[in-house]
Amino acid sequence: MAFSKDSRRLKIRKRIRGRVSGTEQRPRLSVFRSNKEIYAQIIDDVTGKTISSASSRDKDIASASGNKVEIANLVGKTLAEKAKKAGVETVSFDRGGYLYHGRVKSLADGAREAGLKF
Repeated sequence: MAFSKDSRRLKIRKRIRGRVSGTEQRPRLSVFRSNKEIYAQIIDDVTGKTISSASSRDKDIASASGNKVEIANLVGKTLAEKAKKAGVETVSFDRGGYLYHGRVKSLADGAREAGLKF
């Protein structure tokens, strides 16, 4: 019997999290995408703390116009700027079980443009 879309994504997510983890020197950039919004956070898995976060629901991003891919790019840029202020230069990317295209790719490209390395 085939998996539902969500359970398939969770199975892939679990497999990814087995390989990708964040440290203090190289935290994990985690992405969650819903049908309308996109959320990203930089996490130190050793201490279990979120270093910085950004989402399409933030006031400065929510007021911006554009399609969902362009908004995701803005979220990536905002997250990278917050991470630089917190002293984070490099991250390991956790796509959260989503395919690396569309909004997830746009967020990653925005973060790279703003100076984050992964």
